Amino acid sequence: MKALLLAFAMGMAAVPAHAEIAQKFGSIEIHYNALPTDELLPDVARAYRIERSKTRGLLTMSVLKKNQVGALTPVPARISVYATTLTQQLANIDLREIKEGTAVYYLGEFRMALPDTLKFTATVEVAGEPRREITFEQKFYK
Repeated sequence: MKALLLAFAMGMAAVPAHAEIAQKFGSIEIHYNALPTDELLPDVARAYRIERSKTRGLLTMSVLKKNQVGALTPVPARISVYATTLTQQLANIDLREIKEGTAVYYLGEFRMALPDTLKFTATVEVAGEPRREITFEQKFYK
């Protein structure tokens, strides 16, 4: 069940407004996605204790690192995120780590008012790697 959320949140390439995005930094890839929580299936939201609402968003993040044979594998990271609205209102987003088998990813909920555009800024720290900062914007529609 929980793997369903990861597949849903990280694999929304068919929905351009919420397509998974990744940034690469050498051997590290940071994947992220933001979507309204009312788009989650009720069972998935319940399994992750996520409130489904048109005024709440979900941020998903994962960090992958190339292993010795060049394959990307999930790695734990220290991630801090804040979002800024177009009117410069600032909100920190607390992320919680989810581990399922070999998968490691992070979920964070935030409030939003539709329509809105949020600018997310994340600082990502992985052991043995330089600290990375990424920014991205996501538009949310009614």
